[in-house]
This record gives sequence, C-alpha cells and structure tokens, in this order.
Amino acid sequence: MLLFLQILIILIATKLGGALSVKIGQPAVFGKLISGIVIGPAVLGWIAPSDMITQISEIGVLLLMFIAGLETDIEALNQNRNASLTVAVGGIAAPLLFCYLAGLVIGMDQRQALFLGLLFSATSVSISAQTLKELGKLKSREGTTILGAAVLDDILVVIILAVMMSLLTTEPVSLSLIIGKKFLFFVAIALLGWKGVPWVLRKLAPLPVAEAVISAALIICFSFAYLAEILGVAGIIGAFAAGLAISQTQFKHQVEQKIEPIAYAFFVPVFFVSIGLSISFTGAGNQIGILIGLIIVAILTKLLGAGMGARITGFDNRSSLGIGAGMVSRGEVALIIAAIGLASGLLKEEFFTAIVIVIILTTLVTPPMLKSLLEK
Repeated sequence: MLLFLQILIILIATKLGGALSVKIGQPAVFGKLISGIVIGPAVLGWIAPSDMITQISEIGVLLLMFIAGLETDIEALNQNRNASLTVAVGGIAAPLLFCYLAGLVIGMDQRQALFLGLLFSATSVSISAQTLKELGKLKSREGTTILGAAVLDDILVVIILAVMMSLLTTEPVSLSLIIGKKFLFFVAIALLGWKGVPWVLRKLAPLPVAEAVISAALIICFSFAYLAEILGVAGIIGAFAAGLAISQTQFKHQVEQKIEPIAYAFFVPVFFVSIGLSISFTGAGNQIGILIGLIIVAILTKLLGAGMGARITGFDNRSSLGIGAGMVSRGEVALIIAAIGLASGLLKEEFFTAIVIVIILTTLVTPPMLKSLLEK
C-alpha cells in the first residue's frame, strides 16, 4: 500500500510541478526535478528513497534515452562527430584540472583531489535530452552535438576511471580488458543495429498478439541496455543506441507514438523525482563554503570547457555556451562514480554529502540554462 501512495504523490507532484514551471517560463522538466526535492527527505519527507523507486526510475531513464535515440537524426550525428569529440574532450579536461585544484584547496590529498576532478568530468545527458526535446532542439546541430559528446564523454571518463583505479588503489584493474569491452560493445551494437534490429522487428511485428511492435522495440531497448552494462558502458548509452537503430526502420513512428505515453505517464516522472530524493541538507550547513565553491567550479568548467570545444569547431558564442550548458548535468552517472569513490577510499565520507548536493544542483540548473541559451 505504501508504494501505491508514493506513486500517487509522485504523479501528482510532477504534473503540478511541471505545469507551474511552464507557467513561469521554464522547461517542465525543471519543475519535475524540484518536485522531487520538495516531496523528498530534504523538505516535506513524504517520499523516501527505496529499492522499488530506484528500479522504476532506472526504467524511466532508459526509456527517456530510448526516445531520444528514436528522435535523433543519425546522419546529423555523424556529420557532427568531430564537434562532439572536441566538446567531449573540452568538457572533461577543464573539470578534471580545476576540480582537482579545488579538491586540494578544501584539504583533499592528491589521490582524492584527482578523483574529484574525474567525478565532475562525468556528464549525464538524460535531463539535457528531455530539455532539448521540450525546446524542439533535439534534432538541431547543437542537440546532436550534445548527444554525441555525452556518449563520448561516458566512454572517456570510464576509461580514465579504470586507469585511476589501477594506479591509486590496491585493486588490480585490467585497462586492456576495459577498453576491449567497450570496443566489443560498439562493434556489437553496430552489427545488431544494422542487421539484427530490422530482422527482429520484421519477425515479431506480425505476431498475432497485442502490441507486438512495441513489445519488440522494448525487447531491443532492454537487450541493448543490458549488453551495455555487462560490457562496462552505461545502460543509457545502450538504450540510446537501440532508439537510433529502430529510427532507421519503417517502424520508427509507430514505436515513437506508442512508447511515449508509457514512458511519460509513469516511468519518467519517477526518474525525475528520484534525483531529488537523493538530496539531503543534513550536515550541509557546516560545509556551505565548500558547497558554493564546488557548485561554481562544477558549472563553469563544463560550461566553458565544453563551450570552448564547440567554439573551436565553428559554433557561434551563444550556441557554444548552449552546448556547454547541455553538458553541465552530472546526474546519475556522477552519483555512481561517487559511490565507487566512497567504497574504494578515494572519496572521504565527510565530503560525500556535499558532493551529492553539488551533483544534484548541476542537474537542476541545466534546464533553465539550456532554455535561456538555445531558445530563440
């Protein structure tokens, strides 16, 4: 019964929060994220984090990225590959350097400061993808560059993390194995997307069962996400790749029309709220200076580092900053890395709460920044 009440509160809060956000001129996703903080432990305490909420939210973010893949122009993505690579490198290099220096300033040792730099080099594109969709910019040159850069960012950060874990901890990590797994993943999804996905859809679509096409699409989505996870790539990248693959088939529009009501009516709202549930201000008052400093560094390094990468590849100043803003959100990717750092001793427990708050705040500021910079 408690779960039913929690779902009821989440659905009401996200719809009201989204509507209020639109009324004040912000993307609906901004209000949905805020609603998670309001009904969560930080304010009202109506909803507490739980395994069930986490699992539903994970399905939500996969479906969100699956839809983003369906709506992405693969030709435009390919045309902007050089820009995406430059943006990704700039969006990693600047946070890695300046967050490392910030770590030293707040009293971390060399190892911990280096890990902090890597932590804030991560990008979670799920919130940016939803905001771009609301703004009608998902298929724009800026939108495809952000999506491509986020995929490359994920690969590069995981490889750097593997190197760091092998050098800074006693646990043995095989760098060649990690790189090999990622190479295998992209080879596998290229082949599956080219031959496997059309074949599966053609075989399953005619079956005399309810919603055969959408069921086939979900099978492909979760298969790609699972393959990504077991090969060391974020599941959201697998889901995005599945959407891209289906977008090249005749079933694209049929899948798109059927998957959006499933995702946005239930699973995606739970994902938005789950981000807010992670935040708690307990003990944060003692670290207010650290919080303010880290949030400024975290935002500016992505905004300017990724933005500079975009400017180098031919975007004007406003579009470059917009692309930089799209890379600011750290989201669930940085939260996972933070948990790894805490378990391995590379992140002190005394800094963990402050860092989680900064990660959530970077996610919150992304929608309004994108709107102000990319909306004409």
